[in-house]
Amino acid sequence: MTSTTLNCRIEALETLDANVTRVFLRADLREGQGDVAHAPGQYLEVAVELEGQKSWVPFSIANAHRGDGLLELHILHAEGSRSGAALARRLRLGECLEVRLPMGGCVFDLADRRPLLLIAAGTGFAQMKAIIEAALAHDPDHEIHLWWAARTRPELYLDDLARRWARDYAYFSYHPVLELPGEGDFDGVIERIDRALAENITATRHASVYISGSPGMVYAVVDTLEAIEPLTERVFSDVFSYAPRMPAGNGESR
Repeated sequence: MTSTTLNCRIEALETLDANVTRVFLRADLREGQGDVAHAPGQYLEVAVELEGQKSWVPFSIANAHRGDGLLELHILHAEGSRSGAALARRLRLGECLEVRLPMGGCVFDLADRRPLLLIAAGTGFAQMKAIIEAALAHDPDHEIHLWWAARTRPELYLDDLARRWARDYAYFSYHPVLELPGEGDFDGVIERIDRALAENITATRHASVYISGSPGMVYAVVDTLEAIEPLTERVFSDVFSYAPRMPAGNGESR
């Protein structure tokens, strides 16, 4: 798909946890700006002004394409982020944001009938949410395994939604992972995500694997899965494009 630039208005805001806001944008398709069509897994960029210069900030699109101009974002308010602070000042109902989309090649192909192994950390869940919505709408019996990692329980900010998918769809499984134990009962795994996968995954060769998180997290997961069995070409992450790993012998090993 060719990317386009258009204006979207903030239609709704929802605080998901102390550091994450869910933002619903609506493009007025009657203005002839173009459609907001996107493939599941793609992202958009929002324009912000930094020191008098326009800067583009990427966010995963957290919903499957609906055809009605709606776009959902999960925005993490990271301490010390100048672009994040600039955007936060504009998060008001009715505010108009300039966006360009679609971006990224980490996309789910609806014709892919392999089981899906989806591995996310933090707001990386947004990308997986779009993939899950598209996959289940296309085939409610698609086999999907979601692993969602966070430091603390509140950071699994849509845990109820993931659990509802697990209840409602026979072939959907949800594996929440926390790095830090908290108070109360937790029926997930308390471990770092790469170690949790090493202890619980036995095979990946028949699955399409999508990974969303920081470069360090993504490559730790890749190394873990590679140690379980050789990976196929069906492993996808935006990190492979914006933070490619240096070949062995050039200062970094795989």
